[in-house]
Amino acid sequence: MEDLSRRLGIAKSSIYHHVDSKEDLLRMALDRALDELFSVVAQAQARAEPAIGRLEFLVRGSVGVLTDYLPHVTLLVRARGNTPTERRALDRRRQFDQIVADLVKEAERDGDIRPDIDPAVTARLLFGMVNSVVEWYWPDGRGADDELASAVCAMAFDGLRIRRAGRPGQSPR
Repeated sequence: MEDLSRRLGIAKSSIYHHVDSKEDLLRMALDRALDELFSVVAQAQARAEPAIGRLEFLVRGSVGVLTDYLPHVTLLVRARGNTPTERRALDRRRQFDQIVADLVKEAERDGDIRPDIDPAVTARLLFGMVNSVVEWYWPDGRGADDELASAVCAMAFDGLRIRRAGRPGQSPR
């Protein structure tokens, strides 16, 4: 709290006027990230389109939450369950992961996602890619967030390799 008060240029007592403890501050930050992610879940679930479209909406929206709330999401991604606050956040994150896995299963049943990979693994890999953005993304104010979401979706839903018929070692799409 001393570092925070110095950085903000205010007394520690001013911070404690608004929060009870460091743990309370952590809870608020983690809840901000999770509340925003669950807001995107609710929007995705309300869409009247196939599961694959709702899944892509959820990925795009999650990238948007990450870019808009980068410090909060970074804390969430790095939470390890060392405190009751972190364990509560990880429980909510597991709920989010289950929603994603269920959406993947639905898209698989619709025939839009490959059936040879476990849906829970697909969900973890998909959001592992999204969450990895916190390690290197730095907002530059140019509004490239939509480009970033499009790049993540292109990689996740279309892949990296260009498939050409007749080339050795490549199967047709």
